[in-house]
Amino acid sequence: MCCRMQKTFIGPRLRRLRGERGETQAQMARALGVSASYVNLLENNQRSVSVPVLLRLMEVCGVDWRDIAEDDSATLLADLRAAVGDPIFAGQRPDLPELRAALVHSPGLAGAFLKLHHSYQRATEQLLALGAGEGNPAASPEGAVHDFFRRHRNHFRELEEAAERFWPAPVPPDESYSALKARLRTTGISVRLVPVAEMPNTLRRHDERAGEVLLSEALDHPNRVFQLVHVCGLIEQRQLLDRLLARSALADPRDQARCRVELANYLAAAVLMPYGAFVTEARASKYDFDHLATRFGVSFEQACHRATTLQREGAQGVPFFFLRIDRAGNVTKRFNATEFQLAQYGGACPRLELHMAFRIPGRIVPQFVEMPDASQYFVFSRTVDRPSFGRQAQDHRLAVAMGCAIRHAPEIGYAEAFRVTGAQMTEVGINCRVCPRANCDQRAYQAALLAHPLDERRRGATRFES
Repeated sequence: MCCRMQKTFIGPRLRRLRGERGETQAQMARALGVSASYVNLLENNQRSVSVPVLLRLMEVCGVDWRDIAEDDSATLLADLRAAVGDPIFAGQRPDLPELRAALVHSPGLAGAFLKLHHSYQRATEQLLALGAGEGNPAASPEGAVHDFFRRHRNHFRELEEAAERFWPAPVPPDESYSALKARLRTTGISVRLVPVAEMPNTLRRHDERAGEVLLSEALDHPNRVFQLVHVCGLIEQRQLLDRLLARSALADPRDQARCRVELANYLAAAVLMPYGAFVTEARASKYDFDHLATRFGVSFEQACHRATTLQREGAQGVPFFFLRIDRAGNVTKRFNATEFQLAQYGGACPRLELHMAFRIPGRIVPQFVEMPDASQYFVFSRTVDRPSFGRQAQDHRLAVAMGCAIRHAPEIGYAEAFRVTGAQMTEVGINCRVCPRANCDQRAYQAALLAHPLDERRRGATRFES
């Protein structure tokens, strides 16, 4: 712990903790055995906390050192940079040193700004969706869960630790299904594989009264294993999931239910793809997700999703975003460990080659893209197959995209055939409704913000621009 505590600043957290205890700086100083001036320096981030003082804080205040010392400034800085990249700040964007200074000296104000900007975005999207007859997106459980995961950098230390304790002894991937069935049997739960006709349009059902977990024959072997680990997580880690949900501040029962499922999915992925082994294999294979899927006995999509969670301090993987769409372009799943802004409602940007993946199923489609704020990313897409319940739904494909900041492209094998420096960039946006790019020949909607008046004397690239 000592090496990790070097240059750790705890100003805002210490100030909040002191306020919760109703103490003055002098009173806290006496409790910690330090001077009031030193407490003042700590609270203003003019001194980093020492290990003895941190241990004394744990003893006096009864707090976990990780709640005080864990640094979320990287995530907040990324969120701030993304927020000021909004077109409404064009021409008056704070630079990076100003944003860093805001986090150090006015973290509360920075947090309030992010909350305000987030509310503005949600209100804008809500109005747009209501105008298109899409209901009320502000109530979307998916959006609420995405925000919760985003606040944690898509990484949950407690779930990783629970996953590491899951197996008393290592279990080979080819034996995990039998081991999981035996594990559930000890708790009075049997596992039964049932025909599609017996359980139509359902992949897994836990019948608590009968003490059975029913798995559909539509599931392939990796997904049968994943579902059983998921069930074990819901049963065995109920208290941990409850604690994480309590921390999420999600009040709506729909949001809580959706979040519990996603947290259990996270745990299942961490069990099947242990952090250390997975990040080591990912680096060695240059993030070859077909290889990773084979190596760990999971699906391509599960391996991609797991890669977005590799944010453990001191052992980070490449920060990725994950986006999944259907044939109509609807976003069906999204996770993000980057600054890339992902569409939540409607379709993703048509310039993303994510849509091209449907034309060449099963093949990787690479692309270099640039967002309106000039940030650049390497993106690669591929189709994935969903379980089929019958001949009417045999071609049930989705497309997934993984992306990382351009500086990480040399670490990705799919980029090896390209010259990263000076690569041809495709200009993309979040989606047409909020994209500020003028005269985009792929625009499907009039831009909601910063739209120039239409000049009837001129026809632009689309009917929305002159």
